[in-house]
Amino acid sequence: MNTISVKHVLPALPYDPAALEPHIDARTMQIHHDKHHAGYVDKLNKALEPYPELQDRSVSSLLLDLDSVPDKIRTTVRNNAGGHLNHSIFWKAMTPQGEGAPSGKLADAIKRDFGSFDAFKKQFDTAGAELFGSGWTWLVRSGQEGRRLMILTTTGHGNPIMQGYIPILLNDVWEHAYYLKYQNRRPDYLSDWWAVANWDEAGKRFERSQDPGALDEDQ
Repeated sequence: MNTISVKHVLPALPYDPAALEPHIDARTMQIHHDKHHAGYVDKLNKALEPYPELQDRSVSSLLLDLDSVPDKIRTTVRNNAGGHLNHSIFWKAMTPQGEGAPSGKLADAIKRDFGSFDAFKKQFDTAGAELFGSGWTWLVRSGQEGRRLMILTTTGHGNPIMQGYIPILLNDVWEHAYYLKYQNRRPDYLSDWWAVANWDEAGKRFERSQDPGALDEDQ
């Protein structure tokens, strides 16, 4: 009997589940990470089991070349690879030591492209509040000429790399990310979330976005 090597694994949280209190409660973090994210990883690995040639592919490479994924599992791979990638980035996008605001080159780019940091936050929160149903809000860098910063949303577990954009910062606006504490008050969650935003990580992602290979980045 052949043993299948599982490629995709659930990353550990980079902080204690209670570390983001009171802005994000520990119980939400535990369920979000240990149940929801773990479920995406398990379903992705199960879908890929019959296809050894796909098992060593990163989640980014799977999403960037879905045409190479058999039609039978394509939707499953898209949804669960996206969920795995998005959450892997999301955990790092938060920190108990929230800096409050970006600095350096990212701060300069935000001011250039949005007018001010406050204007950027307002636009980001509005996009998240107005997104119908479940999805994500993103600060991305265009892969095209000019490489400007933009705010966009994706439904489900869509990732901007599939549209040629490079993720810099994201927020999860699926209800499971906030409902235990905020119920239907998504705007309150979005506003409170800035207290745990990891601008150091966002700055590093901005620096890496200058690399032509940044789209094919795993976590």
